Amino acid sequence: MSEIKLSEVERIKTESNYLRGTIKEGLANQITGSISADDQQLIKLHGAYQQQDRDLDDERRKQKLEPLYSFLIRIRVPGGVATTKQWLEIDKLADTYGNPTIKLTTRQAFELHGVVKRKLKATIKGINQTLLDTLAACGDVNRNVMTSANPWESEIHQQVYNDARALHTNLSPQTTAYHEIWLNNELVSGGEKQEDFEPLYGKTYLPRKFKIAIAIPPRNDVDVYANDLGFIAIAENGKLIGYNILAGGGMGMTFGIETTYPRLGDLIGFVKPEDIVDAAKTVVIWQRENGNRSDRKNARLKYTIDRIGLNEFKSAIKNELGNKLESAKPFHFQSNGDNYGWEKGFNNKWYFTLFVEGGKVKNTDKLQLKTALQEIAQNHKGNFILTGNQNLVIADVDENEKEKINQLLEKWKLNKSFSGIRRNSLACVALPLCGMAFAEAERYLPSLVDKIEEYIKTLNIEEEDILIRMTGCPNGCARPYLGEIGLVGKSPGKYNLYLGASFTGDRLNKLYAELLTEEEIIAVLKPILADYALTKNYGERFGDFVIRKEYVNATTDGINFHSNVKKSM
Repeated sequence: MSEIKLSEVERIKTESNYLRGTIKEGLANQITGSISADDQQLIKLHGAYQQQDRDLDDERRKQKLEPLYSFLIRIRVPGGVATTKQWLEIDKLADTYGNPTIKLTTRQAFELHGVVKRKLKATIKGINQTLLDTLAACGDVNRNVMTSANPWESEIHQQVYNDARALHTNLSPQTTAYHEIWLNNELVSGGEKQEDFEPLYGKTYLPRKFKIAIAIPPRNDVDVYANDLGFIAIAENGKLIGYNILAGGGMGMTFGIETTYPRLGDLIGFVKPEDIVDAAKTVVIWQRENGNRSDRKNARLKYTIDRIGLNEFKSAIKNELGNKLESAKPFHFQSNGDNYGWEKGFNNKWYFTLFVEGGKVKNTDKLQLKTALQEIAQNHKGNFILTGNQNLVIADVDENEKEKINQLLEKWKLNKSFSGIRRNSLACVALPLCGMAFAEAERYLPSLVDKIEEYIKTLNIEEEDILIRMTGCPNGCARPYLGEIGLVGKSPGKYNLYLGASFTGDRLNKLYAELLTEEEIIAVLKPILADYALTKNYGERFGDFVIRKEYVNATTDGINFHSNVKKSM
């Protein structure tokens, strides 16, 4: 039997000495703004991606300059909860070291962009001084653990948030390389320096990235099915009794390679709250031992399960967990969006969910959002909570402070309402900074929604919630395959159009038309939206409608995502 050839990234991890590589030496090299190709892989596990401003590539090439390299830094915020002090410090770091924008991601994390190499260490050190970190925010490890955006919505929400924190702690890498490189071996939160040892991940970590989310019915605001490992909170008589487990979700695929596809997690059982960490570790270890380390395009847990077989996977997990793994319990989801405006929590404090288009916190001529949130943070004693839909919750507002916060919301025009399609829009960063992007997303989607909105208003369906998601490439960072309308960039200015996902996040969409320009996108959508306005059933969601009317076939499983496609053109 021939020996399996490992991917180049596996070699890099193996030889890295627990993620050190030559990152420290690369940071000291002032000749170039980049780091070595090997270190570009390793630094992901430290929470950073090397990028370049592609808008400036041609001009810099003419001037015989290297590309304008910089780094994206992703900051883990387990469960999305950050203090207002942390917010203000992250805001200051964005101004000091990066471009003056904070990105709220679809995984309840912060991103800073445009940090050049010579400022990278100071930025990461500053982040750690806020008691947040960047370790394992990217790379072949478990990433930021998501959960419902409001841990005080009920007592159950608070328990789930605590369990998300436990998963975050127990699945974090143990390497001391992070403190050694970025913090000069300083232990910000106390504790003693230990010898390197990765009891969970081993020297080569996981074959590919790993994502975990916890949802609390009836709202699937974390797209729990899209994660490698999903937990669904189950309550009886107002008490949390445990979690249903989903395994094998993931959004990414590659154009032209049908062995890659988005996939939703399969329901494999139920565990009690005290067993959630053991269950997660068991699945992580199974993937560590069985995942594909030769082909990274087929290395996620979803492909491991489909290659080995769902029944064998279930048996392996059952053998490890024994009686801890029980039969799944009934549950029901109603939506996967956020609830906007004011709501009161079970702790008698108030919460205001603010729509943040594209997750971009910045100042523009139309909206001074960054300055507005600075002032709110300076006058707010509670927390900020990042949502999985790129929005922000102004949380833990005392009754006697609510009016002051409300006045600030009015002052900065942050309490306005939006159409159903805009408030359910998601977009990835894409151009100019993402090296994977074929087309625009974050910079473009708002203007496309403007045009769709104009037409929707003539149909009197502007209040209908319709999920629209756009990415600049098929990797799926904004979960486009769970959009009732999904747009995935395939070349500059051209997108593949997908239709038919469910509003609750439990059905993928299907390809409807390829390589559409903006004019073609609008022309294709107009008659479908008009048909929806005229013939939809009472309460019928757009994704369900396009399947009932046979615009597309339902995707029943990730494996048939590419099959039985109905195309309009």
